Amino acid sequence: MRINKFITQAGVCSRRQADQLIKEGRVLINNQKASLGDQVAESDQVKVSGKIIKPVSQKIYLAYHKPVGVICTTDLSKKDNIMERVQVRERVFPVGRLDVESSGLILLTNDGDWANKLMHPKFEHQKEYLVTVDKALAAEYLEKLKRGVRLAEGLAKADQIKKIGEKDFLITIHQGWNRQIRRMAEKAGFNVVALKRVRIGKFKLGSLRPDEWKYLEIITKS
Repeated sequence: MRINKFITQAGVCSRRQADQLIKEGRVLINNQKASLGDQVAESDQVKVSGKIIKPVSQKIYLAYHKPVGVICTTDLSKKDNIMERVQVRERVFPVGRLDVESSGLILLTNDGDWANKLMHPKFEHQKEYLVTVDKALAAEYLEKLKRGVRLAEGLAKADQIKKIGEKDFLITIHQGWNRQIRRMAEKAGFNVVALKRVRIGKFKLGSLRPDEWKYLEIITKS
């Protein structure tokens, strides 16, 4: 089994994140620094950041309503990290990220393959956000977001957008670049006051209150 797959099956992170850990030299196989593409046998000892890891026996999936101020990191040394809020016996990690100033839905799991499919751009899973801005929404602002604005990564545009109040709108995107909606808003001529993610693919925030979480029932193909 490839080392990145082994790491995902241990519930540490997704394959893409595992590759990054390997590049950073934080993965050891039998106390030797791992390389991308290394194979792992059942008898091998694998450590990530100094901790021995093993494949999980039960896969779990969680939905959490992240409040503003909580950081999406598994680093327990960071204040207000998400792992302090979502305490389960199994090792889990957040799927993707939601910046500290934003709130709303984030998923957590110990299933790295599932997380990778949910995050990978090629699968184009849509994410929907409720956004409040600092000025009244003229039609020209929303039209600019529909057409797209140029960011460092490329052209960023809304898949769908709907005005629901004087300063509020719903926007759906699939790109998921860092702080994308906030940067898009700035390019369109306004600033985001509040941002809440209400949907990831088919998963909705629903009635989850801030700082609440629940188990999800997921059927995956083996």
